[in-house]
Amino acid sequence: MGNGALDGAVIAVAGAGGPAGRAALMRLAEAGAVVIGSDNDPERLAEAVDAASYAHGGATVIGDTVDLLDRQSAQEWATRVEKDFGRVDGLVHLVGGWRGSETFTRTSLDDWDFLEMLLIRTVAHTSLAFHEGLQRSDRGRYVLISAAGASKPTAGNAAYAAAKAAAEAWTLALADYFRKAGIAEGAGGPTSAAAILVVKALVHDAMRAERPNAKFAGFTDVKDLADAIADVWEQPAAEVNGQRLWLTKKP
Repeated sequence: MGNGALDGAVIAVAGAGGPAGRAALMRLAEAGAVVIGSDNDPERLAEAVDAASYAHGGATVIGDTVDLLDRQSAQEWATRVEKDFGRVDGLVHLVGGWRGSETFTRTSLDDWDFLEMLLIRTVAHTSLAFHEGLQRSDRGRYVLISAAGASKPTAGNAAYAAAKAAAEAWTLALADYFRKAGIAEGAGGPTSAAAILVVKALVHDAMRAERPNAKFAGFTDVKDLADAIADVWEQPAAEVNGQRLWLTKKP
C-alpha cells in the first residue's frame, strides 16, 4: 500500500455504497488510508466495504450506517470516527441523486424537496459535524463532488442544478472557515481545505455493459474520480482550498 499523503490518514466517505463510493473506498484503501464508509443502504454498504477489504487485505475499511439527514446522527458519526481512530483527516461527500423534467414549465417542486435533502442537507450536516476535526488534522480535506450543470443550468434541470449550486456555495463557505482558522492559528492561510470536484456525469462498468454502444461523451469514470479524490491530498491545502477542480470541460 501507499506511502504518500494518504498513508495512515483516517477518511470518512459519505455515500460509500454506490459505484463512485465503491471506487473511492478501493482507491483510498490502496493509498494506505483507514476508510470509514457510510450509506443509507446497509446491504449495499457491506458489499462495498467487503470488496475494498478483499482487494486490499492489509487495509482497514469499515462501514457505519448513518442517517445523514439527521444532524445529530451525522455529529455522532464524526465524534465516533475521531474517538475510535484518534483523528479524522477527510470527509468525501458522494451522496448523489438526480431528478429532472422535460421542460422548465414541468418542473416539480417535489423534486426540489427531494434534492434539497439529498444534495444540500447532507452537505450541511457532514460539514458541520466534521469541520472542527478536519481543522485539527495536519491534512484535513472536505471533498464535494459536484456537476457542471451547477454552473450552466438547463431548463429541465432547474431543481438539480440549483441544489448542486447550493451545495457548492456551502462548501465554499467551509473553505472560508478553513482559511480564517489557518490565519487565526498563525499559519497565514489554510492548513485544511474544502475542495469541489466537478464532473459532467459519472459512468461505471455496469452502465457500459447495459449500453455498449453509448459513447458517454464527457463523462468521468468512477475510477478516475477516485484518483482525483486521492489527488486532493497530494496538493497543499492553500492550493485546493475553495477551488473548483474540473474533471470535465467547463461549460
